[in-house]
Amino acid sequence: MLESRPNQALNYKQVASSLGVNDSRLRILIHEILKQESETGRLLQTERGKFKWKEQQMQTVEGIIQITRHGRGFVVVDGLDQDIELARRKTGTAFWGDRVEVSYNPRASKPTGKLIRVVERSRRQFVGVIEMNREYAFCIPSDQKIHVDFFIPTDKLNGAKNGDKVIFELADWNRPADNPVGRVTRVLGKPGENDVEMHAIMVEFGLPYDFPEEVEYAAAQIPVEIPEAEIARRRDMRDTLTFTIDPVDAKDFDDALSIKTLENGNLEIGVHIADVSHYVVPGSIIDDEAVNRATSVYLVDRTIPMLPEVLSNNLCSLRPNEDKLTFSAVFEMNDMAEVVNEWFGRTVIHSDRRFTYEEAQERIERGKGDLHEEINQLQRLAVQLRERRFAHGGIDFRTEEVRFELDDAGKPLGVYVKEMKDSNKLIEDFMLLANTRVASFAGKVQSGVPRTFVYRIHDNPDPEKLKTLAQFVRHFGIKMDKPNATNAAHVLRKLLKDIEGTEFFDIVQQMAIRSMAKAEYSTENIGHFGLAFEHYSHFTSPIRRYPDVMVHRLLQRYLDGGTSADARQYEKLCKHSSVMEKKAQDAEWASIKYKQVEFMHEHLGEHFKGVVSGLTSWGMYVELLDSKCEGMVRLESIQSDFYSFDEKRYVLKGNRYGEEFRMGDEVEIRVVAADMWKRQLDFELVE
Repeated sequence: MLESRPNQALNYKQVASSLGVNDSRLRILIHEILKQESETGRLLQTERGKFKWKEQQMQTVEGIIQITRHGRGFVVVDGLDQDIELARRKTGTAFWGDRVEVSYNPRASKPTGKLIRVVERSRRQFVGVIEMNREYAFCIPSDQKIHVDFFIPTDKLNGAKNGDKVIFELADWNRPADNPVGRVTRVLGKPGENDVEMHAIMVEFGLPYDFPEEVEYAAAQIPVEIPEAEIARRRDMRDTLTFTIDPVDAKDFDDALSIKTLENGNLEIGVHIADVSHYVVPGSIIDDEAVNRATSVYLVDRTIPMLPEVLSNNLCSLRPNEDKLTFSAVFEMNDMAEVVNEWFGRTVIHSDRRFTYEEAQERIERGKGDLHEEINQLQRLAVQLRERRFAHGGIDFRTEEVRFELDDAGKPLGVYVKEMKDSNKLIEDFMLLANTRVASFAGKVQSGVPRTFVYRIHDNPDPEKLKTLAQFVRHFGIKMDKPNATNAAHVLRKLLKDIEGTEFFDIVQQMAIRSMAKAEYSTENIGHFGLAFEHYSHFTSPIRRYPDVMVHRLLQRYLDGGTSADARQYEKLCKHSSVMEKKAQDAEWASIKYKQVEFMHEHLGEHFKGVVSGLTSWGMYVELLDSKCEGMVRLESIQSDFYSFDEKRYVLKGNRYGEEFRMGDEVEIRVVAADMWKRQLDFELVE
């Protein structure tokens, strides 16, 4: 009330009267509060008994803004525990994801702020659908996070017609009260067509369509033949038995394994990785493009590669029966899968065989077929490496990958879950071995400080988030130790071990993953909690991840006796790579969600079995058992009772009959709507 009258000094009676307070005890309380607030400096006592609003000392900060569909803003600022809230419709000309400058009162218990300016746009291109009027048009953004529609002048339509899905960009937005003005840059086509929707996802997440001509040209100039002088500089391992194991539809092969029995009975295992850093030179036009992309992106029906095809599918792909340049980690291992000796360096290899995962799995299961003895020798070592990792606290996150059977037009004919078999785990275990041993070697202390290196880090669990998890698992009758700053990692590992094999495992593990930090790249090594590695990096996929290229360059620098690299330069690249990885993951998930909705659109009205995968005050999420498609059962659609969400017990409870729904409950649903625009499925319970 005082803030709304900044120039008035009022006594407690006037304040009470303005607030409509007549109770004598409350009037005394107001008097006390006014005195206390003047003592803390929030109010100014102008004369005895009179107080006025004191303009607070505002602080200016920058952060990333998030805006709700209703117009409220929340600015996330590094180092602040709470987001700064902006009032409804007070977000100015900012869009979700923009970097903005705001002022706020740092002494307030709940920070509220004022937007000063947009510092940097997170994106300039958007996707939407045109709605035509006689003299103008609007474009309705497909991205639900964009809270306003765009005004499109008729001379900026670029041939777009009513109902077309288009790419458009921001032309200007000077007055927050008006709609932003846009211009169409490309007409994609009609909503619902496969290429239209995949291209829309690419634009929505800022992914590139194709490589610039100059990048393709530069890649085409790289010599295909390997000079003899280059081979002479490397360890020649072409005579060592080497093979790849990859998915049946793989086009690039960036890792291979070699195996040889030594005279002392130990095995020499080579993990050979495509030597991208030989072909991609720092500062070159190809390297600049790779830095910008930072990662390959795998949508349901296509790959958006980090490197041009001539590199990813040809020069750097470890195809069978071809000499290839590689960067290798070579280990001498005994029967207990212990590393006796190790060697890192540049090599030349010749892959003798390309295995699919299915072919390798057949040799593991049946013990027959070419090279079955060698594959099973690797399998025995891999199992021991895996068991040792779990014994040291590594967590087995058995996440399921959704795959689609598509027709020639990209329409989903079926949905299935990719099964992780021993052949997949074998490759994963040796890649983990190479990653952790390379990180341990390269990050050694030099002149009293660790050498600059690129790590894949995963922070310990947040005790506060684990307390929420503890409340959740209590509903299943599971008691979890009380987490704190020193025991959080142990508590989470113990929980997952205690419930292994129980009916609650999948749902509790899912909630545990949500409570954990996300893995990212950094030059500051804090270890990898999930894998239980003190040193861990990404060395094994430079065709599709730029951090792996950085790791190769740094490793060679230190093998050559070089001094520690500039940490600031590499940390900047690490942050960028982490951001781009998140974009790629979000785009991949958006393409999966779209295809799931498209698939279920053909099954409207049909019944399916599923499990409750989430609970909210407005309904329950149900994941279908066969296809892993997830949809929402809205509370108002349940006819048998009036249900409400009990947040403390984490259940939906019927007010009349007391029936309850919990996470993990099996239910039968009917598909009632499949909204491809919003990528949402609506279900109803079959009661």
